Amino acid sequence: MAGHSKWANIKHRKAAQDAKRGKIFTKLIRELVVAAKAGGPNPEDNPRLRGAVDKALGANMRRDTVDKAISRGAGAGEGDNYDELTYEGYAPGGVAILVECMTDNRNRTVGEVRHVFSKRGGNLGTDGSVAYLFRRVGIISYPADIDEEAIFDAALEAGANDVTSSEEGIVDLETDFEQFLRVRDHLSGLGFTPKNSEITMVANQQIQLDLASTEKLFALIDDLEELDDVQNVYSNAKIPLGFWDQFSNS
Repeated sequence: MAGHSKWANIKHRKAAQDAKRGKIFTKLIRELVVAAKAGGPNPEDNPRLRGAVDKALGANMRRDTVDKAISRGAGAGEGDNYDELTYEGYAPGGVAILVECMTDNRNRTVGEVRHVFSKRGGNLGTDGSVAYLFRRVGIISYPADIDEEAIFDAALEAGANDVTSSEEGIVDLETDFEQFLRVRDHLSGLGFTPKNSEITMVANQQIQLDLASTEKLFALIDDLEELDDVQNVYSNAKIPLGFWDQFSNS
């Protein structure tokens, strides 16, 4: 099935933004700490931690920094008691927004998130107002030089739910989030090395935006991602291809 890789495009843009802001390590360390605290310090027995380790190493974090963050989480340090919260709301134009946070101060976080929504013309909703529009899945992305026919057959045999090929040649696999690591490891064992992979939220249906509406949406998303307590922001917007041109040289 052909189309454009909305996941890969968004991740490309987000990686560039995070690197520019210098905030990615702070957020990755927080995820390592929370994952280790929730499921133990052994990545082989803790899929969430393994995913966090892979993401941190993929962002060129030093191994000793990763290990220190895991130790902090496993030791349940007093300063590492983060609550995981999800806020739901709408951007201008009725686009649904999910905001995943980790915080040691709920009042501070909700105040900051609400302020951004108000400033950018959106509104913060109630629990359950938009969450039903999304599903949690695993996404495994392969570069354009992959043998598309071979990865297609191997992915479906391994248990992937969907395989899409973008106009740029990128191949994205979607899996149940519970099967994400098993499918990725199986394909890696066959010699298929992913370019990116993670568990994420995907919209069940998307709202098509024009360029002007997209600029307003990403002004909101950018401000949310600037907040220290915000880990991930998801939307159900379908972004026009022309919007990505400004990031093509990032």
